[in-house]
Amino acid sequence: MRNLTSSTSQLPATGIPAEALSNSLARGLLLSSGAALASLLIPGLVAAADLTTRVLTNETPQIPSQCYTKTKDDHGRVVNPCYTCHRRPVRPNYTDDSDLQLVYDFPAPAEENPWKNLYTDRRAAIERISDAEILAYIRESNYVDSSGGIIPVKSLAELPEGRDYNGDGRWDGFVPDAWFDFDDQGFDRTPDGGYSGWRAFAYTPFPSTHWPTNGSTADALIRLPDIFQRDLNGDFNLSVYKTNLAIVEAMIREADVPIEPVEERALGGVDLNKNGLLDTASLVKYDWSPRDGRLMWYVGQALQAQRSGEVHLAARLYPEGTEFLQSLRYIDFDERAVNHLSARMKELRYARKAYWMTYAALDLQAAEETKEKHDFPDRVETVRGNMESGVSNGAGWVYAGMIEDAGGQLRPQTYEELAHCVGCHGGMGANTDASLAFPRKLDVESFQRGWYHWSQKSLAGLPEPVLDKGEPEYAFYLKANRAGDEFRANQEILALFFDDQGEPIPEMLDVLNRDIGFLLFASKPRALALNKAYKRIVERQSFHLGRDATVAPVGAQVHPWVADGTPTGVDEPLP
Repeated sequence: MRNLTSSTSQLPATGIPAEALSNSLARGLLLSSGAALASLLIPGLVAAADLTTRVLTNETPQIPSQCYTKTKDDHGRVVNPCYTCHRRPVRPNYTDDSDLQLVYDFPAPAEENPWKNLYTDRRAAIERISDAEILAYIRESNYVDSSGGIIPVKSLAELPEGRDYNGDGRWDGFVPDAWFDFDDQGFDRTPDGGYSGWRAFAYTPFPSTHWPTNGSTADALIRLPDIFQRDLNGDFNLSVYKTNLAIVEAMIREADVPIEPVEERALGGVDLNKNGLLDTASLVKYDWSPRDGRLMWYVGQALQAQRSGEVHLAARLYPEGTEFLQSLRYIDFDERAVNHLSARMKELRYARKAYWMTYAALDLQAAEETKEKHDFPDRVETVRGNMESGVSNGAGWVYAGMIEDAGGQLRPQTYEELAHCVGCHGGMGANTDASLAFPRKLDVESFQRGWYHWSQKSLAGLPEPVLDKGEPEYAFYLKANRAGDEFRANQEILALFFDDQGEPIPEMLDVLNRDIGFLLFASKPRALALNKAYKRIVERQSFHLGRDATVAPVGAQVHPWVADGTPTGVDEPLP
């Protein structure tokens, strides 16, 4: 996103944690900003108790830290980690930002790198945390209590001072309602044996910030509105719901999706397999071209809603009311060092598609943003919303979420913390209707047809995803970036997958092709160190300075300041 309209008071970034002051480069950065001088007197940066403020300490929280990475390796060769996010889009994503592979394109307030946590040296600090202490911490749930209740639900009901944005005395925002208790079809079950509507899906993690070895484990759940879960009589019907989820999957992937056999007449008379008959279907056939008269339909009550115009269907777009839930967690592991989700959540992220936008509206919006950027290159986009109602990406989606407080319990995210979400879920070429995970869902040949939670089966043993052109995706990334993360700080991947000249080792790429766990999993020592490093960020509540779980400073790998228009050195954008 490049131009969301609203107004907000903004202040320059202020200071860095005291741990970073021993780093000369970070100290120089700090002194370069007069507004930051006051932070020298602050031993630790802890967010104020009032979470309702819309005043920004970082004017551009939607520009992630990875965008400041330097594009040269230790041998002086140009590398390109930028292509993963910034690329030529597929309609109806009309944001072609592949030019960002070639040049740094920041508004003036973003030219100075605001993510000061990247310059923090946490090595001495994490040595004071024992392995037993951090393992006990991450293995204690901050989501479900000993009686089975959802902890954040209780905390939001109490609504401490400084968390009521609209002043009505109650919390009106996102309230978690997933129980994280999944059956053999990936459905989340409630304590009374019912269905919450959430369904977990397995997916191949997006390169490379989202790999466990680079800091966090994560999952993903999807939920369609209630009418997608009900038959023509208005009763909850699991077959109807599974079929509608398969239809959404087919539309997002623009591909056929095999399903368990269903009777088409019972679901509303929709010819799912497109064989010209109403019979037993074992496939949702993707065949959608409205201009040629080829339409597709939901089933059950959603069919009636689609016919009346209440909900919509189009390729690579979710119907309005679609929700996503993601828990971001620490890295737990077993005796074989297979990485798993920790019981403790770092964050709980929520997204809801609030309204529908047509292809034409999305195209016009992208064109307006391009013109805005051209006419006013230094104008900072402002994200609409607040910490209670969530923030908007301007394309139909609203984002909300919770994050750890200093004591490790989940609290609502501030406006600034939520605005950070828009960076990856706004106008970015890699997105499919603002999403990254669901288009990467595992196919029907996978365990439980790809509908499962990582607590049911880990990433171990998954084959490497393949790009449209047939090349293994993670190997392509390693060759393009010559490292396993944007900051070039993951020494494990560098040592395991690259030779002394920084060239990928073919034999290791062959192993990766068979099992992505060899690349994606952190060793036990690395997992422990990353967990401890992030806990230090939590204790200081310095998320506004960066959430990357870096152990040692990565200042040498990122630009402290970069002028708009500075070339990256990449000659041609990767597809």
